[in-house]
Amino acid sequence: MSKIWTICLCLALAFLAGCSGKKVTRIDANSVTDLSGAWNDTDSRLVAEEMINDCLNRPWYQTMLQQKNGQVPTVVIGQVRNKSHEHINVETFIKDIERALINSGKADFVANAEERSELRNELASQAGNATEETRKDAGQEIGADLMLTGTLNSIVDQEDGEQVIYYQVDMELTDIQSHKKVWLGDKKIKKFVSQSSVKM
Repeated sequence: MSKIWTICLCLALAFLAGCSGKKVTRIDANSVTDLSGAWNDTDSRLVAEEMINDCLNRPWYQTMLQQKNGQVPTVVIGQVRNKSHEHINVETFIKDIERALINSGKADFVANAEERSELRNELASQAGNATEETRKDAGQEIGADLMLTGTLNSIVDQEDGEQVIYYQVDMELTDIQSHKKVWLGDKKIKKFVSQSSVKM
């Protein structure tokens, strides 16, 4: 009798698993998909591209090109702080900024402080372990001309199951030698989330 109950239980579990209703559909990674109204990959990519485009087309750029005899400036990304109401992984936003910056062809880009620390550890390791022909020398780093930093803020206005989410991304580019701010940029996003998509 216990064998019959075991078989019935297995069949019931298999039936329930098949009726879960979960369906996965692959979509284009660049498609605009807003399910919750929260900050998402589309916001990150579009904000990064628009802000870098604005940054590199402002007067400071031509001035620096003249100062460097036509050589493109070298940029490092500093801290980008998330001050919004959401848990946002700023690393993906930073990578979108890096990608937009490098793909523009208008600036060189160097590793940030954390990456440089890892690279210096590798150099130290090579000094004692790699062959003389393949060993890389310390003290050959390229110094950045400019540092890009920023903050991501948000305001939420909600009533009766409807909400407006307002995001503002502020970025600034600072001359490392003089500490002079050469560019300030901001991008605003406003989303209205209707009751049907708000989780109460």
